Amino acid sequence: MPHLFDTLIRRVTLLDGSGASARLADVAVRDGRIARIALLDGDDTPIDPDSAAHVVDGDGLVLAPGFIDVHTHDDTNVVRQPEMAPKLSQGVTTVIVGNCGISAAPVSLRGEPPDPMNLLGQAADFRYPDFRAYVEAVDAARPAINVAALVGHTALRSNHMDRLDRAATAEEIAAMRAQLDEALAHGALGLSTGLAYGNAIHAPTEEVLALAEPLAKAGGLYATHLRSEFAEILDAMDEAFRIGRHARVPVVISHLKCAGMANWGRSGEVLEALEGAQRWQPVGCDCYPYTASSSTLDLKQVTSDFDIQVTWSEPHPDMGGRLLADIAAEWEVDLMEAARRLQPAGAVYHCMEDADVDRILSHPATVVGSDGLPNDPLPHPRLWGAFPRVLGHYARDRELFPLAVAVNKMTGMSAERFGLSGRGFVREGYWADLVLFDAATIRDAASFTDPMQPAEGIAAVWVNGELAWQQRQATGVRAGRFLPRGTAGADSR
Repeated sequence: MPHLFDTLIRRVTLLDGSGASARLADVAVRDGRIARIALLDGDDTPIDPDSAAHVVDGDGLVLAPGFIDVHTHDDTNVVRQPEMAPKLSQGVTTVIVGNCGISAAPVSLRGEPPDPMNLLGQAADFRYPDFRAYVEAVDAARPAINVAALVGHTALRSNHMDRLDRAATAEEIAAMRAQLDEALAHGALGLSTGLAYGNAIHAPTEEVLALAEPLAKAGGLYATHLRSEFAEILDAMDEAFRIGRHARVPVVISHLKCAGMANWGRSGEVLEALEGAQRWQPVGCDCYPYTASSSTLDLKQVTSDFDIQVTWSEPHPDMGGRLLADIAAEWEVDLMEAARRLQPAGAVYHCMEDADVDRILSHPATVVGSDGLPNDPLPHPRLWGAFPRVLGHYARDRELFPLAVAVNKMTGMSAERFGLSGRGFVREGYWADLVLFDAATIRDAASFTDPMQPAEGIAAVWVNGELAWQQRQATGVRAGRFLPRGTAGADSR
């Protein structure tokens, strides 16, 4: 007789993604979805092991929804490197791409990708002149994890403007809006901006207000890398809230932080501003669990106040991995001149303090995003370690919040915020994106000097019901798909 279930995970400590306390449970999967949950610490009868084709002993382990990385730059990597080991290995089953105003689609380049779009790949990697082409490419690649996408403001600007050091004209905004409309029609989550970057900073607020107007009708949202994360952060937050109110859509502040020594200790007033806005409009944020940021080497951020580690440089590739201060000393120039000579380049900035990260990460409005840069030769360790670091370092070792809260920040709250229905919770009928881990041993192994290390304590990962990762290695099964906004992804193939 055929088995009733494809997979049965027995006697697990279940954290269902809602933030509720753990329950002892059996969880059965059929046809990619969670078919039955038996709560063994209640009145439910255990599920018969003979009813499943594959049985996994989860005794002593935690079963949670697969982690949702809400802030990634994996746009081209999900197609070029569909195994997605940096994310799958840490229990991530869904990535949201298109953040910080940069996206792989819709893009029509007239040369090399402008900074910071170069973080996503080389010119040849931008093959998607419209959003539909990107959706088709993701599904054709069958990545190991699910993919949902925002549309980048800087990407739209680069499509329609002859130069990016000015405001867009009414005609250019209309052309950008037409492309945004097409993307929203094919399932884009919304619009992202990176107004701190040189190729977007000249866009006035009015340009973004006009561009964001189609979002509400489509049920989209507005995500933003603020115009400043330094001294002017409160003004930048006010701008983001204004855009959300004008467009009548939720606002997500990307990688909320207090950057720069002069800003340390301001997380209280920053979060107070966020809470004030929440009284009038839907506002949330994401955060990565580190005191260092990473991006292109930005001349506006060059300082002697904290260490800046160069991760790559096109004209001086041998300088990757070295501190900017050491390079400047070797060249007998100041920091700014060294940074100019290294351009284009990438860097890690050790620009935050622990107390601010603790306060922001633990706030009820915060979900977790890695902001990892997969194309860096020496990436920030968040690319491989962000989610286990939250579970191990912050929840278990430092007890910043309970494990159930940590899981909620990485699953259920993220799915609800970004409109990923049927995901983010362990519930009957939901898609079986699942991660099985050892709460006592889970930890991030990636470091700043050795960043490409898989996490410890991840026992197994299922994506759409298929076992994709087990005992520190991929199974070779790639069952991911593109997830359109507001759907469970059932019709995306």
